Amino acid sequence: MFRTPSCLLASGVEPRVTHGHSTTGYVQIGSLTKVVTGTALMRMAEAGLLSVDDPIERWLDTPPGSGITLLQLAEHTSGLPRQPPGLPRKNPYSGFDQAALDALLAGLGEMTTTPPGATEEYSNLGYALLGSALSVAAGIPYEELVHTYVLKPLGIEEMTAYPPAEQRLLATTSLLNRPRKPWTMDGAILPAGGLWATPRAAAQLLTGLLVDKLLGPPAPTWQKTGAVTWHNGATEGASIFAATLPDGRWTLLHRLGGSPDTTDLMGGKALAASRL
Repeated sequence: MFRTPSCLLASGVEPRVTHGHSTTGYVQIGSLTKVVTGTALMRMAEAGLLSVDDPIERWLDTPPGSGITLLQLAEHTSGLPRQPPGLPRKNPYSGFDQAALDALLAGLGEMTTTPPGATEEYSNLGYALLGSALSVAAGIPYEELVHTYVLKPLGIEEMTAYPPAEQRLLATTSLLNRPRKPWTMDGAILPAGGLWATPRAAAQLLTGLLVDKLLGPPAPTWQKTGAVTWHNGATEGASIFAATLPDGRWTLLHRLGGSPDTTDLMGGKALAASRL
């Protein structure tokens, strides 16, 4: 029977690692990357490099008048669709490079499905644009700016877009037990979901931002369901769930394979069972 490699880190308990997973191997963290991007936005605003209320056209070459602000991109209220148009089903982001993102800028206002600020619609495209705008404002590439404003202040070293190949953990096919080829996410989609991290580094991100609040109030990227503050992420063959409670309990679950919905469910149960 095929078994899903899992790594569970939580407050008050020892790490639980099964079926070849590891706390120290690099894994894709998918949309948990958005937490890093959103935190970089708030830190750069605090440093005076930009304002969260800046219109997108201040930093990107898109016509004025779209009504889209950087904060709306971070909050998923820009009105933009979930995905860039025309993505293939297999390895969908492999061709979505900076040129492809720039090609969308002229018609960005026409891509909105609702007026900016009106409703929340989760948008990977929005975070790709936000990361691009942050890079322009900072004058440095995305990975360098998140290292400067987020990862280094938190003391996180094991998070990158380009981990060593021999240190990567990948899901395997259920029949032949061969490694699945991961999605290519180091192009323009990187700020929305392209980082790799060791599970222990991802847990360090979670606790540093939400439990210890080392960088101030949490970024608007985080989701709220009742008392739970959380975010998740999924790519081809990898999924992650990270969450905290107001009393300081926390959990982070990463799985190689299986359903992302199951990862969320298992992570929620682990949070409820966690201890201080």
